[in-house]
Amino acid sequence: MNLAAMGVRMHSGWGVLVAVATESGRPMVIARERIEVVDEKSGGKRQPYHFARTMSLGAAEKYLGKCAEDSRRLAEVAIRGINASLRERGFRVARCVVLTGAGRELPELSKILAAHPLVHTAEGEFFREAICAACRNMKIAVLRVRERELELKAREMLGKAAASAKKQIANAGKTIGSPWRQEHKNAALAAWMILN
Repeated sequence: MNLAAMGVRMHSGWGVLVAVATESGRPMVIARERIEVVDEKSGGKRQPYHFARTMSLGAAEKYLGKCAEDSRRLAEVAIRGINASLRERGFRVARCVVLTGAGRELPELSKILAAHPLVHTAEGEFFREAICAACRNMKIAVLRVRERELELKAREMLGKAAASAKKQIANAGKTIGSPWRQEHKNAALAAWMILN
């Protein structure tokens, strides 16, 4: 089986997943998927910390725990499905990189719920952690990389090949079609970086 890696860029309740493999020493995009990690039928789960702000602290903790469980389950279902499809095509995913934000440490829940900027930070981390937990459950190695440091990290890990890889990934959109936004390109570069 050919080795592959995934890059993931999350949003509120959904994310983009791009899988890459090697073809003649160059990055080849083998999958591009939108993954959903919330159940739309359940109120407030796309912004769970915003929703939890209306609750008592105990109720908020319980609610967020249930949301986290649901999001991890949905993330695992999505990643298992993508992995099964890739396996049928002869690829084995061994690693995943999750693009992150600033990565600052979050305080206790009561302080998060009291400060709107922290609510946004916590929600970003909440959905990224769902992907990381799903990968760990599936024995897929996970690396977190700050998105704003991606190019620097790519240069560190790929050396002179980073510029060429970035250009090839940008051009991949011509082959695979739309959407091929910056978040897709970043996820693909991150995946390529950890594949090599």
